[in-house]
Amino acid sequence: MKAVAVVGASLAGLSAARSLRQLGYDGRLLIIGAEPHRPYDRPPLSKEFLAGDIDEAALTLEADGEDLGAEWLLGTAAVGLDRRERTIRLGDGRTVRTDGVVLATGAGARTLPECESLAGVHVLRTLEDARALREDLARGGRLVVIGGGFIGAEVAATAHGLGLEVTVVEAAPTPLAGPLGQTMGQVVCELHADHGVRLLCGVGVQGISGGRRVDEVLLADGRRLPADTVVVGVGARPCVEWLAGSGVALRDGVECDAYGATSVPGVVAVGDCAAWYDPTAGCHRRVEHWTGARERPAVAVTTLLHGGAAAPQLPKPPYFWSDQYGLRIQFAGHAAGAESVTVEEGAVADRSFLAVYRRAGRPVAVLALNQTRLFTRWRRRLATALPAACSS
Repeated sequence: MKAVAVVGASLAGLSAARSLRQLGYDGRLLIIGAEPHRPYDRPPLSKEFLAGDIDEAALTLEADGEDLGAEWLLGTAAVGLDRRERTIRLGDGRTVRTDGVVLATGAGARTLPECESLAGVHVLRTLEDARALREDLARGGRLVVIGGGFIGAEVAATAHGLGLEVTVVEAAPTPLAGPLGQTMGQVVCELHADHGVRLLCGVGVQGISGGRRVDEVLLADGRRLPADTVVVGVGARPCVEWLAGSGVALRDGVECDAYGATSVPGVVAVGDCAAWYDPTAGCHRRVEHWTGARERPAVAVTTLLHGGAAAPQLPKPPYFWSDQYGLRIQFAGHAAGAESVTVEEGAVADRSFLAVYRRAGRPVAVLALNQTRLFTRWRRRLATALPAACSS
């Protein structure tokens, strides 16, 4: 290959570019990014950056003096891929030719209909989103967070620390039941009550009202929540629309094999847009976590450069963490399909414990609150344990 294009300039794209150079690729390297920024770290956007504890300079992902010898095409999105001509069309009208492609376009925040133009209503995915939300949180007052997932929970914890009155609305009966299961999802969401944050579960949102600026959230059961600021945290959608008609198989993201290869030769996918096949679970999964975006590109780039002959190692079990109310929450593996979950160290009541999920007697996932050292040991064990069966 004489030219490789990495489409996406966030962590997964940067990790792919680094892996290309580390594996000896010395050809032309293009990094295409829809945002105008060089790669930056997203997890602090809902925590330290949102709280004002760090500035934008602290978000940079590139090391001082790092030079990948790449051509950076920033502030312009990819809008089309021609697999026959091996070209990528950009939103500004340019076309670039490439021999290999790494798809790393990530995911975009889902929104609620008819509220995008209402001042005070936010999603949180990009640096621009975080800047705008930080400015509104500085006004104080009442914050309503729609969605009790990890992003919503982190924003709620940060806003509480800034002195706002916070309410979290979650349509599901138990927040976090998807990633953590019913039992542990309930335990983790109790952190809100511990700190005086109101949590309303099992009720949807019917609408958001206001003149030029939001002033109220209307719930499906008729209740009205006064709001000075609203954050919509109802999940993310993979940014793959631009690949329609390209021949790249799409299904809840870019469909890949277990090593990141897509249905089109010379094209691999990584990060939040990629649904990799899990051979031990028998299904495709998108892993929307920082660690996956950092580790999996090395596997995919090996596939791109050398194909199956290189026999790259299967990726590690997914891992993520969340910081809420001064506590570190860590999770690895898959809760889906687990037959039991038991607390093996510490106590739930103390908000310091480690719980192990098992299927057929084997550990398939582990959750920890403020048990970092013990969690690290259990996480290593998961690599040799049987994973949970796919639930989708």
